[in-house]
Amino acid sequence: MTSSTTTPTSPSPAPPEEASPVDASPQDGPVDRTSPTSSRRPWTRTTKIGVAAVVVLALLEVATLGTRYLTTDRLWVIADNAQVDGDAVQINAPGTGVVMDWGLDMGTPIRPHEQVGRIEVQGSGAQPKKPIRSPGAGTVAQTMVTEGTYVTEGTLLAVAYEPTSIYVTARVPEEEISGVRLGASVDIVVDSAPDVPVTGTVAVIGAASAGASELENDSGTDPLSHEQPIYPGPDTDPQNPQRVDQYIPVKILFTHTGDARVTPGQNVTVHIHRS
Repeated sequence: MTSSTTTPTSPSPAPPEEASPVDASPQDGPVDRTSPTSSRRPWTRTTKIGVAAVVVLALLEVATLGTRYLTTDRLWVIADNAQVDGDAVQINAPGTGVVMDWGLDMGTPIRPHEQVGRIEVQGSGAQPKKPIRSPGAGTVAQTMVTEGTYVTEGTLLAVAYEPTSIYVTARVPEEEISGVRLGASVDIVVDSAPDVPVTGTVAVIGAASAGASELENDSGTDPLSHEQPIYPGPDTDPQNPQRVDQYIPVKILFTHTGDARVTPGQNVTVHIHRS
């Protein structure tokens, strides 16, 4: 009897697994490419220095502001929008014609009713010559005409100021006016003589605010007479209002000028001692 023998077959080997790109460096661990920290780079030395410089500058600015408050703003109200003014003596043309015998120049002293020139009326035949007279005493600070100038009646020919009547008009920001009081001492720095000590006292504090353009007054007008507020002004478009810096005019009388030659029109900076 013949027996058949079955030879067991060995299983076929499994195909090798393909290496994943992520598994190429197993020591690094899996990489999460969706993590926001995966794209972050450390600051470079230059970036760190730049950030440190910005922080230092900010701290210095804060320290400077603090020092300024302790040493200046706490002690004075400072206004650099200030000018020497005075009670003007205006000389106007008494008629229409040509200016003749004009004898005024900057710094010329004048007396009340003094004849300083004539107006020669133009026309045929003998024409009268009208005298030009000063209405008051003072020193000429500005002349608008020269010999031979043709003018019409009422034209402003010259402006003079009485030296003893000059003063300073300071434009104090509205938010600072609470620190100003009548009679307060004032240290004045004249632009043309910054090293000469000049002092004064507060004589008048304006009652209402005015803008910078309003305070640029014509010769002989009083900047302290402005009473209407300017914001919003009558010509302001209500759909697009323009904010204007507001100031309170403060009149300061001189108490000591030393060797400084102060004349109307000069720019000054005032340090008003706080109340």
